[in-house]
Amino acid sequence: MPGLKTNEREGTRAVLRHTRISAYKVREVLDLVRGKPVHEAEDILRFSDRDAAITVGKVLHSAVANAENNDELDPEELYVSACFADEGTTIKRWRPRARGRATRIRKRTSHITVIVSRLPEEQLQRLQARRRAEQLAQRARRVAAARRAEGDTRTRAERRAGVAIEEPAPEETEALETDTGDATSAGPGDAGKPADEAATGLVSETSAPSAAEAEAESDVEVGAPTQPDVAEAEKTAAEAIAAEEPAAEEPVADEAETEEPAEDTEEPAADTEERDEK
Repeated sequence: MPGLKTNEREGTRAVLRHTRISAYKVREVLDLVRGKPVHEAEDILRFSDRDAAITVGKVLHSAVANAENNDELDPEELYVSACFADEGTTIKRWRPRARGRATRIRKRTSHITVIVSRLPEEQLQRLQARRRAEQLAQRARRVAAARRAEGDTRTRAERRAGVAIEEPAPEETEALETDTGDATSAGPGDAGKPADEAATGLVSETSAPSAAEAEAESDVEVGAPTQPDVAEAEKTAAEAIAAEEPAAEEPVADEAETEEPAEDTEEPAADTEERDEK
């Protein structure tokens, strides 16, 4: 039983007629893409070393565009169901040879036909399952990268089991803070020094007194009363003044009696002077 004729094949086709290349050269390229999915056939033609692959690639693009625009088919679900090259007209030319003779030159042409059709249902299901698996794998990689950026290093089994995220211990955080504090507090001159030397230098600089404080200490007199002694002296003076006020209001006859408390009030002042001398 004879097979299907050229014009009886199902699918969307594209034909290129009278191309200036022999059918023999085109058929070697068509054998590479026959029965292949469209995306795979395009890759094969793109990396082929034959000049006929450029022409066949253009015809394949035209067939896919016809299927997408005219038949409303998805380009990703198409495959090369049939492709063939028929011989076209041969252009004859003559070339002069020796002794007045002439040699015939045959410039051959061909008609290239590429037919694309929709994949069978079984292959489409496998293709869709493969695409779905690739999408899920890409999504899983993106989610894993985001979790690693957030510091979540748990596995899928640990997440399903409800294992909590491991947080760093307080000692580790304190050590990290101290390390970062030492690194930030070190000045530009401590770039080549170790961290311990930089820290000790920083402590010695902060503990050393400034020039203003040294001058203030030098201005203080040796043996001068301290602040508590001054407060006690002011307190005794206030008590003496309070004791003298009622003596001024009383008559002069009682001066001897009023003078006795004054002597008592002067004793604390003498005591304060003795403490100052000690």
